[in-house]
Amino acid sequence: MLTGFLADLAIGDPKSCHPVAWFGQGAARLERLTYRDTRLAGLVHVSLLVGGVGLLGAALQRAQRPAATAAATWVSLGGTSLARTGWEMAELLECRDIESARGLLPSLCGRDPAYLDEAGLARAALESVAENTSDAQVVPLLWAATAGAPAVLGYRAINTLDAMIGYRSPRYVRFGWAAARLDDLANYVGARATAALTVLCAPAVGGSPTGALRAWRRDAARHPSPNAGVVEATFAGALGVRLGGPTRYHHELQIRPSLGDGRAPSVSDLRRAVMLSRVVQLAAAALVGLFGYLRRP
Repeated sequence: MLTGFLADLAIGDPKSCHPVAWFGQGAARLERLTYRDTRLAGLVHVSLLVGGVGLLGAALQRAQRPAATAAATWVSLGGTSLARTGWEMAELLECRDIESARGLLPSLCGRDPAYLDEAGLARAALESVAENTSDAQVVPLLWAATAGAPAVLGYRAINTLDAMIGYRSPRYVRFGWAAARLDDLANYVGARATAALTVLCAPAVGGSPTGALRAWRRDAARHPSPNAGVVEATFAGALGVRLGGPTRYHHELQIRPSLGDGRAPSVSDLRRAVMLSRVVQLAAAALVGLFGYLRRP
């Protein structure tokens, strides 16, 4: 697991032929056959894909456990790419290159950037950095440490399907239900572990542990996502900013509740969020590695 983490830290995502991209292409092709506007069809779609990936991971682990876990962890993590993209967004906003920043935003989240100004882009990027600190780094590490290659590859399949079909558009409100609910379950413990690490690591970027804890306890439950709200609220409190508000996706406009009680986030706050994300990722890897070492016979 730690070898996979270090590979992501040093190299980032595979430059070409990324297995997650292959999975997404395969899932899109399968959807042409499985799609029906029902929850049952969505459950079948998700079961086939996640089950297939889990079986592949189990076969790889039986063949060569350490190498399989290392490779599966590497391709399932996205912490380095997240940090690089968040930092690039901050640089574009600092240069007032709004059009390029709008073009970069889809690399971070699925929101519609067309009408976002500098403040809106900074908020969207910061919220995405916070949420993906959990989804792209801490949670995969926990699954890899828990059950190796099958678990971490299965988690990445679930998370990818949620990003593809797990939202409330007219096409996916029923078909994507199973993907969204399974993603909620797979992230539940990890999101709270991420929030706890955020509280502990907040002083590393001049943040407030008490502010992070207060925002988590007060605001997280008001967010429509049971997991994203926990992490975003904790980041908001740690950094002393206010997140939430009108959030436009391509298929709908959501009015999100406020998270935190500080100022609207600025470019400098986005940079601090990227640094906090990195510190949380390192702390998670250290703790999971220590746990694995202590479990050794």
